[in-house]
Amino acid sequence: MNTTIIIIIAVLALLNLVSFCLMAYDKHCAKAGKWRVPEKTLFIAAACFGGLGGVLGMVLCRHKTKHWYFKVFFPLLLAVQIVLLAAGYQMIMKP
Repeated sequence: MNTTIIIIIAVLALLNLVSFCLMAYDKHCAKAGKWRVPEKTLFIAAACFGGLGGVLGMVLCRHKTKHWYFKVFFPLLLAVQIVLLAAGYQMIMKP
């Protein structure tokens, strides 16, 4: 595996970890009655290639699952990101 691929994987892992942690933290704040993470911030984190972390945060933390726009757009963002990453991989690995 070349260095570029390793760096991309590390950055994606970090972005998804941030997205997941934001969802988990917002769930914690919701339970505790504390100041919440704005929904716009959650969407921005998921849109910046953190779609998997956002979806996992929804499922594992059972957070934002009653909002239709999260149930629709987080998986949609993840699907678009997978397509973009696959296309990018094909471009990088093209001989």
